[in-house]
This record gives sequence, structure tokens and C-alpha cells, in this order.
Amino acid sequence: MGEAVKDGREEVIQAWYMDDSQEDQRLPHHKDPKEFISLDKLAELGVLSWRLDADHYETDEELKKIRESRGYSYMDFCEVCPEKLQNYEEKVKSFFEEHLHTDEEIRYCVAGSGYFDVRDRNEAWIRVWVKKGGMIVLPAGIYHRFTVDSDNYIKAMRLFVGEPVWTPYNRPHDHLPARKEYVDNFVNKAVNASA
Repeated sequence: MGEAVKDGREEVIQAWYMDDSQEDQRLPHHKDPKEFISLDKLAELGVLSWRLDADHYETDEELKKIRESRGYSYMDFCEVCPEKLQNYEEKVKSFFEEHLHTDEEIRYCVAGSGYFDVRDRNEAWIRVWVKKGGMIVLPAGIYHRFTVDSDNYIKAMRLFVGEPVWTPYNRPHDHLPARKEYVDNFVNKAVNASA
């Protein structure tokens, strides 16, 4: 039973280690050979993921359960594409600056696709490709960045606990309590467990 759920998520969310190429950020940036990582490994970094029914998000009981159990009271939508976002190229570049937030970043892709890049424990970039139906939660304090892929379109539901605060803190902001808590919970804990 567990395998089917995992496989279902992997149809809408994939993750891999990135190459060091300076080519267009919207390209996949696979290493050669490709180096995929499982969504379970991603969860060890605090990145949670679900596969949901994006065609029926208004009535989706699974989404409702997640929102209730995690306290996501606020919801809106963000469309990232040249037609809908003013100063599109500038905005896409700014989203791609490495940053963290002091709260979780919750994104549910209801149309299109995009890349959320996160750092692993050794500072290597992992690219997380989220497609229609994929929902991810980036924990508070994790360094990350976002870009559209070469299709230049994503429509994402943004969820939040309480009033939304979308403040990005560009790296370095290691002194913030959210960063220290993230390092304690996901970086140091794993290092100590393997020692």
C-alpha cells in the first residue's frame, strides 16, 4: 500500500541533485548521470509532499484534512507567467535568490509546473520539480529558491498559518531563530544520529 502512495506522489513531484552549470535557471540542471533522490529523503530535510486532486481543489477532502491538521487558515493563488505577473523577468530572478522564511512555505501546484531548489545537509542543491497536483511544504528556516521551468507557467495555491508574511531573508541569515531551529531539527539531528 505504501509504495502506491509514494509512486503517486512521484508522478507530480520529482527531486534530483543539480549540476553546477550556469545555464538558464529554467532548465532541469540534471547531473550526468542523473542523480534522483526519493521523496522520503526529502522528508528527512523537512520537506513534506502530497499528491492531491488539482482539478477539484475546492472540494478535495484530502486538502481540507491537511489544512485543518496543520492549521492552514489563509489561502490565495499566485500565477507566475509573463501575462499575469508584472515585471515577470525581474520577479523570476528575485524568486531565484537563495533565501529563507521564518514560517513554512506551502505551495500547491494547481496548474503548470516549477522548480523549488533546497539545500541538503552538505549544502548541495536539490531541485524539486512540482507539477499539477503536487503540494510541498518547505520548513521554516530552510534555504531555498524558486524558478519556473521552461514552460514559464505555474499557478500555485499559497497556504499559511494565520496572517501571511511573505518576507524572504536572503542568505546569509543564519542568526534568525527559524534558521537555528531548522539546523537543530534537520541538520544536526541527522549528523548526531549517524555518529
